[in-house]
Amino acid sequence: MIADLGRLLGEAGAVLLDFDGPVCSIFAGYPAPQVAAELVEVLRRHGVDVPPDLASEPDPLEVLRRTGVAGDHGITRAVEDALCAAERRAVETAEPTPYGREVIVAARQAGVPVAAVSNNSAGAVTAYLAAHRLAGHVSPVVGRAYAEPDRMKPNPEPILQAVRALGVPPARCVLIGDSLSDIEGARAAGVAVVGYANRPAKVDAFRLGGANVVVTSMSEIAGALIDRTGG
Repeated sequence: MIADLGRLLGEAGAVLLDFDGPVCSIFAGYPAPQVAAELVEVLRRHGVDVPPDLASEPDPLEVLRRTGVAGDHGITRAVEDALCAAERRAVETAEPTPYGREVIVAARQAGVPVAAVSNNSAGAVTAYLAAHRLAGHVSPVVGRAYAEPDRMKPNPEPILQAVRALGVPPARCVLIGDSLSDIEGARAAGVAVVGYANRPAKVDAFRLGGANVVVTSMSEIAGALIDRTGG
């Protein structure tokens, strides 16, 4: 797998990074289930009869997604606004992913542009990058489309938006992501994908899901990019 990773990154014209996972754990200090519960309270304040399975949903992005499916755009905007605010608070206590920074720096040293493509808000991603002195290394930042959760990955549109901004053909781009939605979105966009399996259960799922390569540490990606520079 390491040889495959080296070949894949050695030929890449651009690296696209998912944010929550490959770069940091955004909700490390402000747990995702707490944020999800706060979004459910937003729904209740707007008179929504919240079903039990949604009331106990631990993923705030899934709360937003299901709100969007319900079709009331005003309520979707209210949940979106609350989630954007929560994400901006969350990045203040986000935990950097080991070797995530090194991947970004190594890519830039190799002359490979790096973009962020996230289901989190662009404002939160940008704030994190600025706080960690990485803003100059990552452009563009493509975040969640405002109050349009159906456009989140696995929808390929945000990935293609980054590809267009970079001016690199999809076939020469590599997305690094830690979810099946990243893999599905990348395949639909015609972009190669490295599955970052930050939990053991993800390894087989990512291979079955169609990842070109699966790694269990971002250090493997950083090493391959360093090798590209002859370092």
